[in-house]
Amino acid sequence: MSRIGKRPIPITKDVEVKLDGDTVTVKGPKGVLQRRIHDKVSIEINDDNLLLSPNDDHRETRALHGLYGALILNMVTGVTKGFEKALEIVGVGYRAEVNGRTAIFNLGYSNPIHFELPDGIDASIDKNKVMLSGIDKELLGRTAAKIRSLRKPEPYKGKGVKYVDEMIRRKAGKAGAAK
Repeated sequence: MSRIGKRPIPITKDVEVKLDGDTVTVKGPKGVLQRRIHDKVSIEINDDNLLLSPNDDHRETRALHGLYGALILNMVTGVTKGFEKALEIVGVGYRAEVNGRTAIFNLGYSNPIHFELPDGIDASIDKNKVMLSGIDKELLGRTAAKIRSLRKPEPYKGKGVKYVDEMIRRKAGKAGAAK
């Protein structure tokens, strides 16, 4: 059995979990999330804990057991606390702004890039930092990756969009090769 899947998932008093066949619905103060559970994993609610158990002992089932344990824990955390992801824009003249549900990025291309934010994801921009927040960790990570892919950081000057905690390996360039 998976160590992550074996751990009981605590359900606080402000979180409501419903099981409807193979669908788990988690409702909390920040919103509602829903996920379909694979039929190789069974789920039950005991007191104020959620327990997952695999239906057989195959390798795939053990992997799914841990996966769904982590996904449901992220759902519970998302509807109570929420998640945040920070991106940093590096480069002269590179900037961004939010206009309603659209983020507008000027990243050195001839035209600005209009990026539609998905439902459930909010963005705020302070100078060169883009803060994304939402309750769905998977959607938040995917959105941050799409924004980063608009202009990936380059290795010579480090210009582009990067995660705040990301380290960019720098190359020396022409002057470093001559010495």
